[in-house]
Amino acid sequence: MRDQRTLERVRKLLAKAERTDNEHERATFMAAASALMAKHGIDTLPPAAGDRETPGDRVVTLPAPWAREKARLVSLVAQAVRCRPLLIGHGDGGHRVHVFGFAADLERADLLATSLLLQMASGLARVRPPGDAVSPRAYRRSWLLGFTDEVYRLLCAAEADAEAGAAAAGTGTALVLADRRAEVERAVAAHYPRVRMSVPRTSGTGYRDGVAAARHADLGRTGMASPMARELT
Repeated sequence: MRDQRTLERVRKLLAKAERTDNEHERATFMAAASALMAKHGIDTLPPAAGDRETPGDRVVTLPAPWAREKARLVSLVAQAVRCRPLLIGHGDGGHRVHVFGFAADLERADLLATSLLLQMASGLARVRPPGDAVSPRAYRRSWLLGFTDEVYRLLCAAEADAEAGAAAAGTGTALVLADRRAEVERAVAAHYPRVRMSVPRTSGTGYRDGVAAARHADLGRTGMASPMARELT
C-alpha cells in the first residue's frame, strides 16, 4: 500500500509538470518525481536477512524508424535503475533489448522507458534542424543521443542520492544492493557468456539541444495508450 501511495505522489507531480508552461516549475516537479521514483526503488528492497529473490528478464522490441536510438534509450534507462540491459540486435520487427533485473526494478524501468520514449518522440517532433546543419537526419540522430545521455545522467544522480541516503541511515542497503547486482550479473552470464561492448557514434550537431530537452523531461509519466509522434513512428 505504501508503494502505491509513493507512485501516486509521483504521478501527481508529473501531472503538475505536464500542465505548467514555466520551465523552472517543470524542472522542479521533474526533480521531485525522479527523486521519489529512486526512493521507491530503495524502499522496495527486501531486508538483508529476508527471503532471497531471483532476477527476472524480459525482451523489449523497438520498431523502426530510429529503432537503434530507441533501443539505446530503453537500455540506458534500465541500466540507471539497477537492471542489466543487453542490445541483442534485429529481430521480430525491430531492435531488441534483453533486460535482466529484479521485479521492482524491471517495473521501474518499464514505467520510465515507456514514458521517455513518448517524450522523446514529442520532443523530436518539435525539432527544427538549423539552417547550417549539413544533414537534418544526422542532426536529429545526435539530438536523440543527447536526450538519452542526459536522461541517463539525471536518473543515475537520483539513484545515487537515494542509495547514499539509505547508507547514511545504516540500513545495510549497500550490502543488499551489491548482492542483487551480483545476482543479476550471474543471470546475464548464464544467458550470454560473451558480451561485447559498443559505443554509439554521431556526426550531427543536435546533441546539445537533445541534452537541453532532456533536462525538462517528465521522468515518470505514464501514457502507453498515447500515439507516438510521427518522427518516431
